[in-house]
Amino acid sequence: MIVEVIFSTLDTTGQPNFAPMGVVWGDEVITVRPFRQTQTYHNLMATGYGVVNLTDDVLAFVQSALFNAVLPHFPASAVPGVVFQGACSWRELAVVSGGGTTERAEVRCRVVSKGWQRDFLGFCRARNAVIEATILATRLHLYEPKTVAEALERYAEIVQKTGDEVDQVALQHVREFVARRTGGHSG
Repeated sequence: MIVEVIFSTLDTTGQPNFAPMGVVWGDEVITVRPFRQTQTYHNLMATGYGVVNLTDDVLAFVQSALFNAVLPHFPASAVPGVVFQGACSWRELAVVSGGGTTERAEVRCRVVSKGWQRDFLGFCRARNAVIEATILATRLHLYEPKTVAEALERYAEIVQKTGDEVDQVALQHVREFVARRTGGHSG
């Protein structure tokens, strides 16, 4: 099962990086599948450690995916790494093995520590729509502008019907990002 998380790593100088991604979930082993050209992959391979942050903070997904935000954080307890302050719970990981394709790595990691701050209640339809819109925004090169605009309109309807103010702000950030990248075709 693939679970959407915010994955945090440190570079060799100790600077944090946060990136949303889907990981293959397991109780003892989690497989991380970053693209090889990403900072996440380089950090994970250079240090051998990362943290899986489970969160319902949809704005954090948008900020880290589209704007490379360094999210508020605190030190991990068992690995050199950081935990997103807004995480409901987290898993601290140590790399066990690597593989994958030339484009995308598959890095098996052992869970060495777990933490919890509060229950994760899940995502409402609006937050799911924001996450899907965010994923779409990271893949603009794969779609025609009209397709992107139509999808964003569908997501906006869902957010309008079922979301709160945070969801609406998060989607607006996605729309502004897309508009800047597509010359105004954001839906």
